[in-house]
Amino acid sequence: MILPSVIDAIGNTPLVELSRICRQLDLDGRILAKLDYLLPGFSKKDRAARSIIEMARADGTLSPGQTVVELTSGNMGTGLAIVCGILGHPFVAVMSAGNSVERARMMRALGAEVVVVPQAEGSRPGEVSGADLALVDEVAQRITAERNAFRADQFGHAGNPAAHATGTGPEIWDQSGGIVTAFCDFAGSGGTLAGVAEYLTPRGVRCYAVEPEGARALAGEAVSKPDHPIQGGGYAMGDLVHLSGTDLAGHLSVSGPAARDGARLLARTEGIFAGYSAGANLAAAIDLLRGPEKGGCVAIVICDSGLKYLSTDLWE
Repeated sequence: MILPSVIDAIGNTPLVELSRICRQLDLDGRILAKLDYLLPGFSKKDRAARSIIEMARADGTLSPGQTVVELTSGNMGTGLAIVCGILGHPFVAVMSAGNSVERARMMRALGAEVVVVPQAEGSRPGEVSGADLALVDEVAQRITAERNAFRADQFGHAGNPAAHATGTGPEIWDQSGGIVTAFCDFAGSGGTLAGVAEYLTPRGVRCYAVEPEGARALAGEAVSKPDHPIQGGGYAMGDLVHLSGTDLAGHLSVSGPAARDGARLLARTEGIFAGYSAGANLAAAIDLLRGPEKGGCVAIVICDSGLKYLSTDLWE
């Protein structure tokens, strides 16, 4: 089949069983990994980027040739750079200086204008806090107003969870033959978890939110460690719009070192070269099989590629 554009290659990623890891750790159960790091922009955010832009063009909130602006850790920006480039929209990505430099370079290579915002006082490179994100959002709002642009708003636009309710969730269910008993995901914008849960929960699948240790705002806990190395989520922003009303089975926490170990385990044991958030998802799935989901089948998403972390401590 010849596709009309790379946008049409977004979706239908493979689902792979992590049998080697389960054997090595002597786990009672199975882990299935959705390889969204194989999407054109090397991350699951391609799905939301396509959905948001297509929905906005369809309902008229995004005009032909209008500029698109969005805050990003790099993954959503990469997806938007691809989709906007194909559909003829200038794209401005606004990101924190705390994110890895590979992400900014990739977005620029794809034709995006990248505005890098200095981190808040006391923040560390490689660790993006809620305070850092607030500064990025302020700049994104200003640029949107100045350029009469469309704000993609991954944290609020319905196209984000819709991409996963109609794509990721059904794909996991169909590819697994309906054997999945649990799903967990590191909550960034909350779109993946909300959308997948919308599809899988009515089918008896228990869905869990994964947050950084010490920053479990979604679980209703006080934030004691706002800084962490798991880029793209866990900003301790409190309630996420997309997860409002989502029926979750529980909230899991993963430390930075555990996420790092998970990513390294994926690489050396399963040949899956992924980033921090995928490592966090693996660590959470392991905890589930050692606890409430023992004997079950847990699905996770491999959120992005390890290539986006070569400048960080992930592969040192």
